[in-house]
Amino acid sequence: MSGAFATQQGNCSKFTNEIPHSCKIDPVIADLMPEALPENRSDDCCHGGFLSAWAVSPPNSFSSFMMKVGNLRGNYTAFKPLNLSLMAPGPGYTCGKFVDTDPTVSPAIGGRREEQVFRTWRSTCTYSTYLANKTPACCVSLSTFYNPKITPCPSCSCGCRLADPSTKSCIREGAQPSIEPDVVWCTDHMCPIQVHWHIKNNYRDHWRVKLTISNYNYGRNYSDWTLVVQHPGFSQTTTTYSYNSTVLPTAGVPDEIALFWGIDFYNTILLQASEEQVGSVTTEILLEKDLSSFTLSNGWAFPRRIYFNGENCEMPPPDTFPMLPNGNSSLKPAYTLVLICLIYKMFFAMF
Repeated sequence: MSGAFATQQGNCSKFTNEIPHSCKIDPVIADLMPEALPENRSDDCCHGGFLSAWAVSPPNSFSSFMMKVGNLRGNYTAFKPLNLSLMAPGPGYTCGKFVDTDPTVSPAIGGRREEQVFRTWRSTCTYSTYLANKTPACCVSLSTFYNPKITPCPSCSCGCRLADPSTKSCIREGAQPSIEPDVVWCTDHMCPIQVHWHIKNNYRDHWRVKLTISNYNYGRNYSDWTLVVQHPGFSQTTTTYSYNSTVLPTAGVPDEIALFWGIDFYNTILLQASEEQVGSVTTEILLEKDLSSFTLSNGWAFPRRIYFNGENCEMPPPDTFPMLPNGNSSLKPAYTLVLICLIYKMFFAMF
């Protein structure tokens, strides 16, 4: 093998000269680290098991390895692999059967020649957060500038807090952090990750949102995190100040979807919680208005769905969203009222 390795060699006692890398018929293949020796590498290999989202870093969004299969009895041309399982890093992926596809063609001699492999098969693996986790891994809270009420994450979003004060599933305020993995702050939602969406300002042609991701986990940082937000407002021009962002292509989805991730050397790591505070990364987003559809009523300005690192975050029920004051169906920009007051004062100053 090159570009990866089998985690177990298996029973290779039948071989006396060239000892195979692995003699198991169902080997578990793992990626090599980036600092792997040149003789163990292959093209596009060795990412340490980490693949970036294609929208974040196309060169790091795929990986490959090579292996030579021998000791096959009888006449054969090639056998396609069976029973592919993708563990990245745990359950959640379901892979389909391998199907024939066009043979892979690779450039050679600086692109002046094309070399074609004998056969190519393809399998597609689909991720499901419901298979990966028994309970959600994150939740969403909401707030606005026009209503003092904060809509918290739904209670027990990621499990319920035990009444026993000695429980080790979470750390209460003032207690010493445990060294056990995946221990979180004791909260009503019990989620390791909370995403907060705050509608900050309403201007004539734009509106502003503050987006904060908080890490309640005492024992885990989140490196190279990603956040996906589904909202119709992303169909207009958007400026994100402290995250990287892009709008993803969609098909069959009624709302636009934006992908956010950290800025290198600034906030690509979401730090773990401490005794004093949770880890957090935050940004403000300025969105251009589509005057034909924009409204602050009926929860339109809140996200439809949010995903953190591919995990579906638990949203609060729509009937708990912060409401406009006095049942108004719209809220005009604040500076319009200031302008009216100034004109009113100037009018009476003239008489």
